Amino acid sequence: MSESTGLVAGEPTRAGRVRVVLHRLLGAIFVIWATASITFGVQSLLPGDRAELMINAAAGTFTQPTAAELAAVNAKYGFDRPFWEQYLHYIGGVLQGDLGESYQSHRPVAELIAGQIAPTLALTLSALALAWAIAIAVTVFSGGRDGPVARAFGGFQVIKAVAPPYWIGTILLVVFSIHLRWVPVEGGGGLQGLILPSLALAIPLSGFIGQIIRAEFGRVLEQPFVTSARMRGMGNLAVRLRHVLRHAVLPGITLSGWALGSLFSGAAVIETVFARPGIGGLLVTGTATRDIPLVTGIIIASAAAYVIANLIVDLLYPIIDPRLKQS
Repeated sequence: MSESTGLVAGEPTRAGRVRVVLHRLLGAIFVIWATASITFGVQSLLPGDRAELMINAAAGTFTQPTAAELAAVNAKYGFDRPFWEQYLHYIGGVLQGDLGESYQSHRPVAELIAGQIAPTLALTLSALALAWAIAIAVTVFSGGRDGPVARAFGGFQVIKAVAPPYWIGTILLVVFSIHLRWVPVEGGGGLQGLILPSLALAIPLSGFIGQIIRAEFGRVLEQPFVTSARMRGMGNLAVRLRHVLRHAVLPGITLSGWALGSLFSGAAVIETVFARPGIGGLLVTGTATRDIPLVTGIIIASAAAYVIANLIVDLLYPIIDPRLKQS
């Protein structure tokens, strides 16, 4: 049995799953700690005076604050303390589930993220569903074939995979919103405002997923059970949908755990392009004003989404592929 399933030959399935969960939880703690540490360090060591940036952002000006104003802000937020002391204070709060208070809005970061996370999750899940729909449609039509059309589709998969989402989003915005006027320029929270942002994220991801399941699709087509199905009189499309696709999608499902975390992070950029509600606006504002608790909180949320998605995939994989339960 491969190590990725978390099971050892002869070990009870339940015990193996417990080991997988514990391993993933320890990994999650490490990922969140490393994410918080790196982000905190980068934000803290960037050039520029944080206190000055905060004062100017709050006042809407770019004047030089007085020494008294700077000292007051430094004392309030602990900027005058040694770096290691600031770090330990912040990490201690994160370990207790406290992401801190935003320097700008003076509200808990967890509250700010919770208020904007629903549109981002909707965009992420919609993009994942669209990516799978596109990848499956292209694979069923062209997988295992060697004609010019099939090769063209294979090349198209590669092009999609390397295309930046923000570039695709800009093209979709210009074509469908500005020229054709089919959807609004500024995406709202409704279904219409979800179509183009979801496509912008889904198209590159469908290229990655499509390449993986396309390779597996061709391999499965050569298996004896496919030949048996054809000999029983089953049509080509039925064989591809009922027998081949079910096995070919398994490697892509493993990729979906990574994809969800990646989409969650990429959604912040696409939300900015389409002026959608979500954590993207929070991230842009927090980065511009050096709001370390807010920026770090959003990045931790993205890391947590990645870890949770991978954990869910690990737990569901034996259900999706029952053969793993017998290993």
